[in-house]
Amino acid sequence: MNPELMRMFWPFAVFVIFLFIMGTYCIMATFNLIRALIGVEILVKAATLLILLVGHVSGNGALAQTFVITLIVIEVVLMVVAGGVVLCLFRHNRTIDTRKLNNLKG
Repeated sequence: MNPELMRMFWPFAVFVIFLFIMGTYCIMATFNLIRALIGVEILVKAATLLILLVGHVSGNGALAQTFVITLIVIEVVLMVVAGGVVLCLFRHNRTIDTRKLNNLKG
């Protein structure tokens, strides 16, 4: 591999790792469903950046871009469905705090 590409790789890799940790923390530390969805969004963005970074370093930029476009489409559908579920939960229970959603037990 080109040494200059490897030198460029590490700052971006550290940023992707930081995004991944931040998204995981956002999901694990909150009881608010909207914040959890934002954490999932941050995790997907970290995965998207990692795919683009690896595609650039390996020389398969076009393949990486096709994967990223597919991932973005799946992400949008996921967020619309999850947002609808959260909205319905709020309308039914008047809260989006997971600790107060006890009446959803089967």
